[in-house]
This record gives sequence, structure tokens and C-alpha cells, in this order.
Amino acid sequence: MALFRPFMGVFCVSTLMAPAAAQTIVAADILPETVVVTDERSVNTIPDSESITAAEASDTINAVDTEDMLRYLPSLLVRKRHYGDTQDPIATRTSGVGASAHSLIYADGILLSSPIGNNNSTASPHWGLVAPEDVAAIDVLYGPFAAEYAGGSIGAVVNITTAMPQHFTVYADALFAAQHFDQYATENTYGTWQLAGGIGDRDGAFSWRLSANHLDSTGQPLGYVTLPRSSAPGGSLAVTGAFNDSNRSGMPIVEIGANGIEHQVEDTDTLKLAYDFPLGRLAYTASVFRQTDDASAQSYLRDGAGAAVYSGTVDIAGYNYAIPASAFSNGVYDWQQTHLAQGLSFRSTPGAFEWQLIGSDYAYLDDNQHVPSLALPGAAAGGAGSLTRLTGTGWYTLDAKGVWRDGANELSFGLHRDQEIFAQAKFAMQDWISADAGALTSQAKGRTATDAAWLQDIWQFAPRLKAMLGGRLEDWRAYDGFNYSASPALNVLQPKITGHFFSPKAQLAWQPRTDWSLTASYGSAWRMPTVTELYQTITTGTVLTVPNPRLKPEHANSYELAAERKTADGRIRLSLFEEDLNDALISQSAPLLADSSTLYSYVQNIAQVRSRGLEVVAQQAVAPTFELSGTLTFVDSHILKDGAFTAAVGKYTPQIPRWRATAMATWRPQERLALTLAARYSDRSFATIDNSDPVSHTYQGFDSYLVFDVRAHYRLDRDWSIATGIDNLGNDKYYLYHPFPQRTLVMEVHYAQ
Repeated sequence: MALFRPFMGVFCVSTLMAPAAAQTIVAADILPETVVVTDERSVNTIPDSESITAAEASDTINAVDTEDMLRYLPSLLVRKRHYGDTQDPIATRTSGVGASAHSLIYADGILLSSPIGNNNSTASPHWGLVAPEDVAAIDVLYGPFAAEYAGGSIGAVVNITTAMPQHFTVYADALFAAQHFDQYATENTYGTWQLAGGIGDRDGAFSWRLSANHLDSTGQPLGYVTLPRSSAPGGSLAVTGAFNDSNRSGMPIVEIGANGIEHQVEDTDTLKLAYDFPLGRLAYTASVFRQTDDASAQSYLRDGAGAAVYSGTVDIAGYNYAIPASAFSNGVYDWQQTHLAQGLSFRSTPGAFEWQLIGSDYAYLDDNQHVPSLALPGAAAGGAGSLTRLTGTGWYTLDAKGVWRDGANELSFGLHRDQEIFAQAKFAMQDWISADAGALTSQAKGRTATDAAWLQDIWQFAPRLKAMLGGRLEDWRAYDGFNYSASPALNVLQPKITGHFFSPKAQLAWQPRTDWSLTASYGSAWRMPTVTELYQTITTGTVLTVPNPRLKPEHANSYELAAERKTADGRIRLSLFEEDLNDALISQSAPLLADSSTLYSYVQNIAQVRSRGLEVVAQQAVAPTFELSGTLTFVDSHILKDGAFTAAVGKYTPQIPRWRATAMATWRPQERLALTLAARYSDRSFATIDNSDPVSHTYQGFDSYLVFDVRAHYRLDRDWSIATGIDNLGNDKYYLYHPFPQRTLVMEVHYAQ
């Protein structure tokens, strides 16, 4: 482990640090456990994880959406732009917000992370399938150190567990949030309403739960309409209202308006059934997510009569500008979605040998986005446009798992299969609001599938020593790829590609004392290219091409050294980690046509990316009524080799900040009341692979931020509780490509019996 020599001094110092943790580790259980998508323990034991329960989140976090519960866990960021956001990927220690395929997210065995892409838009996780009121706990595993999980575990595995009632249960929840947003000429208060309810019961061996969640939310603008600063003399229609600014590259621009102002109405309805047989539990889950998302735009420009101007040739401060029709209308859309997730599992009763069968299916029953092509304000009433349809997209997973425990050994194994279907079609529309789909203008579709087998053994070979050794064997294929475009012309059946991969795993854990544990971990993982990475299309003049339908999979070798001390009133953990990522799949600019110097942005394999870092996690009960916790993450991530774009070599990896931190203080002056002050910090990061964006505090930049949150939670009695809080108390105005929420008030009333 010579690669960790720069950190060994810090590692040694950490062994002398003061106590800080939750419970004493016993010699027979050095390697911690995590709950995997069932109501009980996982059938196999895996390396270190962090977790949060629903009760902890209720006391300390203003959780409107399920993903909010991850807000203060180490090294994680969910890029949630506003309440109800459906494009909210998770960033981890070594992966940015544009690498959604670097994390696996499950809820009761259902895969919620989208395996059809690797981006922060259409491939974002489907958190909306789980209402926050149904969550019992969330567990997070960092890195690809468990043989049970595929290459998407390079960043993290998030397991959401929901609970089944043990008696008659009913709950209701009402929440209101208000954000006052003020930037450029956009000043407004945007509100969110959420109503939730559920009912469940248990009758002998049979238990059931039915829940519903309704959210109505309007968010701040997701984007601004900008134009490069002009030097051409004016003389056309004179307008006022523009703002001078700089883009992320430092070039002068004018801000002329805002778009992507989303009004979302979302409904999540979930049914869960379970029956306990003598041999084990059979469980079924079905969840339906429906969304209507209407996005609007705002122009800052006004003519001499005070009317808003959205397009055409205009004179701004004596200079001439041409505003295309798409400048504002591209940020105006109507998006209708209905998705269905289902899971069926059988888990054996506890014993020396335990086994589990689980299958899940995720289907886009209906997914249509309508966008105008005419200029505003006329387009608001209808006219020509386009329809992008993802209906028919989806995936399924099948798993068979077992674990056999015999004294000092715990042998776990499993078989896995998954298949992903991507179906995207774009149609012309005579009226983007009311007309039916017209002529097909473009289409992209394809499938990927993986068959896998894994084996893992945990061996207690000495009283204070445990070793874990495992491996995962995978057979992967991409097939049925097809790309079509009416203009520019394209009609291509893509080649079938296959691959066979093996991923070894290893861990050694030593417990020198009852309150200390030291672990060294290694994990290899292959992350296969997704169907949208393989079948991307790029327009080059009058030609439409698919750059590389034979992308290589990413190969990660991950290492971690960790020291943790746990006592009755606290814990502290120090982790040193490294990830060597070969053939990284990252979008970058490079020539596309032979002998051409013109650059295009598309996903390519980058030869080598290395990320090294340090993570510190601490919790301490200072007094019986006062608790402190915090996390600190440092990452040094660089591109080491890139044959296609030499300017990127030696630069910071995009979207990965060097520093992240969280801190939380919770005071319970009485048994029923919890008062929390928390903070989140991130260093700036770069958006471009050659770090050519020196300006971070601007639209499309990746800013630093320091955000404070407060919450007060009071239990009126056994059934009723109320809470109020403020997110972004200091009103920090920052960008993670998009402008993020400013100061927001949250109020909640909850009833549960």
C-alpha cells in the first residue's frame, strides 16, 4: 500500500485521537453490517457504511423529499435544485454530479438509480418513487468493496429501507415551504405544498401498507438566458433591462432573462404486502409516480412601451444583438410522466443458512416532454414544437443470494441478472400544446444486459482479526442499438458488443482493543457504458454521426485504509482512500472528423483519472442533551492521461471539489423538543475537463458555498408533532451549474398512530 505513504503520518496521529463513537465493537463482529433493501438484515455482511434512521432525520433535517435525508452524510451531495426536482443525481467522494452511473440506489430491492445513462438529466435517480414518510432508514456503502454489487458501486450504494406495520397504523403529514429568491431582475417567493398519508395493519402472518404523497411545488429559475457581449453598433429596437456579467470562461456576456421556472405537481402511491410463511417472508411492493411539470420563462428586456421582448434584433446599450427564437422557448416545456416500480422478494427465516430471491421492474409507462419551437410570447398560446417521448424505457433486475455461517466463517454468494431498455423518439408537432405527435424526426434505442455471479467469504482467523475475500464475474452485452434522424439523415443499426469481466475484492480488519478497529480494503469494479453513452448522436454541419458505439467500460481500482474508535458516547473514523479509474467515461471536447480542428463535446474514454483523499467522520454526545457531529472530506482528483485532449492532462477532474464538510449540533432541552443547527460547505470545482472556467460564481459555473440550516422539532404528544426550520439561513447565493435555492422557510405538522 505504498500509494498511501503521504497519508501514513495522519493515519498514525488518528490512532491517538480522543474518543467519539456510538457502541463498542466485539471481536466477533469487526466488519460492520448494512441493511440491504429488506425489513431485516442483509443476507451477507459487507464493509463500512454510514446510515441515518427516519427518527434521526425527523429531529434534525428539513426533509421534504426522501433524498434530503442524505444531506449530512459523509462525502455525499444530492444535486437537488428545488423541491420535487427529478434531475437530482448523487455525487460521492470521487464522482461529480454528472456521473450518475457511479452510484446504485435501491428501495426495498427496486433499483431507483437509472442504468440507461450517466448524466444529471434523464439518467438521474428516481427518488420520487419513495415518499419520505415511508422511509425507515437509509444505509450508504462507500466504494466498490462488496462483491454483491456491480460496477455502479464505484461511488456509493444507497439502500433505502421501508418498514411494515406490526399493528394498525395510520399517519398524515402536511408541509409548507416558501423560498424568497432575488437575483438579477427575478424576485419572487416560490411555494411548495405537500400532503401525505398512509394506513397499514398486520393480521397474523399478513401485513400491508398503503401510502400516498402529493406535492405541488414551484422552483426558482434553473437557467438564465445569456448572449455574448456584442461590439456591433446598435440601431435596431432599443430595449432596457439587461445585466452585464461574465460567463464561466471569463468572457463578457449580457443576462437578458430567466427560464426553466418549473411548476411541478407530483403524486406517489405505494402498496406493500407481506406474508410470513414458516420458511420465510414473501413481500411485494408496487409504487406509481405521476408528474406534471410546466416550465415557464421571464424576459428582463423591455421595449419603449414597457412590453417584454423575447426575440429578434435589438439594441442593448448601443450595441446590436440577435436573439434567436429558441433563446427563451428552449426553457419552456410541459413534461408528463407516469412511472411504475415493482419488487417481489422471498427471504428465508434466520438460521445458519439464509437465502433470498428478489426481482424488480421499473417501467416508463408514459413519459412525454413538449417543447415549443416558436418564439415567446406567441409560443405560450401554441404553435409549432416538438415532442420527446421515453415511453417504453425501463429495466429489470433478478437476484438470488445466500449466506452460510459456520463458526469463524461466513460464506455468501449470489447470481444476478439485469436488462435495460432505452427507447427515445422525437416528433414534430403542429401545436406543441394540444396537437398529437406528427412526423418522427429522430429516434435512439438500444438494450444492455448483464449476467453475474459473485462469491465472498469472511473468515475470523484470529480472535481480533478478520479477512474478507470475494469476487464478481460478469458477462455484459449491448445490442439492438439503433439511431435514426430525418434531417440530417441518419439510419444506423449499431454493432453488438460484449465483454467478460472479473472484479476481485479484499479486506483485512484488526481490532487492537475493544473500542478500536483498523481496516484495509481493496476493490476492483467494471462500470459498463450505458445505452445513452453508446448511442449518442452529434451533428457536424449537415451530417449526423454516432461518435463511438464501441466505448470501453470504466475500470476502477479502489483502496481504503480506515481507523475507527467507538465509545458509549461517540465515535471518530478516519479513512484514507484512492481510486484509480482507467478508461473513464467523461464528456469532453475533441475533434470528431478526421483532419478537422473543430471540437465537439461527447462522451469519450479518458485513459487514466486518479483520486486520492481523506475523510473524517465524528460524533460526540457532549452532554446528555447535546450532540455534535461533523464530516470533512479532502479529494485530490486529477486527469493523468488523455490521448484525445492533451490540454486536460494534469488538470482537476470536473465537478469534484477538493474540500467538503458538514457540521451539526442538536440540543434537546426537554424530551419532546429537538433544536438543530447544521452547516454544509463545499469548495469550488471546475465544469470543464481542461479547467478553462476560472469564474465559478456565474450561471453554468460550479461555485463554493457555505449553507446554514436550522430546525426545531416538537412532539406535542404520542401522536402529534410539529416542526419548523430554515434552509440556507444566511441566504448564500451560489451555483452548481444552475442557481440554487436561497433562504427557505419550512413548516410541518405530522400525525401518526
